[in-house]
Amino acid sequence: MFGDVGPGQTAHQRVKELIAEIRLADELGIDVFGIGEHHRSDYVVSSPQMILAAAATVTKNIKLSSAVTVLSSADPVKIYQDFATLDLLSDGRAEITAGRGSFIESFPLFGYDLKDYNALFQEKLELLLKIDEVNPITWSGKFRASLKDQQVLPRAVNNKLPVWIAVGGTPESVQRAATLGLPLVIAILGGDPKQFAPYFQFYREEYERKNHPLDKMQTGLHSHVFVGDSDSGVSDFYFPYYSAQMKKLGKERGWPPYTREQFELSRSKDGALFVGDPQAVSEKIIQLVELFGLTRFVAHMDVGGPPHKELMCSIELFATKVAPVVRKAFKK
Repeated sequence: MFGDVGPGQTAHQRVKELIAEIRLADELGIDVFGIGEHHRSDYVVSSPQMILAAAATVTKNIKLSSAVTVLSSADPVKIYQDFATLDLLSDGRAEITAGRGSFIESFPLFGYDLKDYNALFQEKLELLLKIDEVNPITWSGKFRASLKDQQVLPRAVNNKLPVWIAVGGTPESVQRAATLGLPLVIAILGGDPKQFAPYFQFYREEYERKNHPLDKMQTGLHSHVFVGDSDSGVSDFYFPYYSAQMKKLGKERGWPPYTREQFELSRSKDGALFVGDPQAVSEKIIQLVELFGLTRFVAHMDVGGPPHKELMCSIELFATKVAPVVRKAFKK
């Protein structure tokens, strides 16, 4: 989730609801919960690690991840410390999903220049990975003060944090993840998902070419999801929330107005929107797991800020009606 603030909601209300939603996902056996980082009025979470730390105290099994940590405008030392602390709180359930983010508000907020967009991410990812491997650490770069024989504490439960790389579908980002041997998650939010098959194939080829162990390779897909009891019913219910957010973002980015026709086309078998009854959503997930060879499917469920009651119902249907079917199909 991104912690979308829906119509009439307050930030106070939404963070309380988020904790309840994570707790329910854990109780129902969902494997992973990821929370985004944004610095805008339409999202309530600017610090994923704070929400995840609160969630650690009311959950037992679910992995707790950022989705994503905007690493370009963050300090890798502090990010490691925060997530290592989360790992201790949760008995080893913390993960970091690092990305460059889909918005730019964090750059001026934390004093970074957008012209350094790519260089910032490259350098900070390098530092984060080195901190995760070595302690004490000696390091120097362009954008941060050097470190000389410096302890970075506390350490994670097993002295190592899982780090995923999230990409929007650029070959350079896919190659970076494969070269480093890091798990990859691709956000597919529009168009025909099948067009992303070459990216997953490219990742596998590069991963293998770098002699990384194939039994450790992990790939994930992030898409928008909402589940209801009936296919037409959930479509009618969710469209106003989803379209309002798409229209808002579209106005900012110069896109044409979002239509019901686009929504229904995206909900179709070949679309990127997983909105429907449990059978329809299960079938689409299974199709793409098979096509891409996925080890993880991430259901982004609060786009547009639908009401908490209906969001809880969607989580329950996903956990009890969708996930078991997908697991059975792949004997997981």
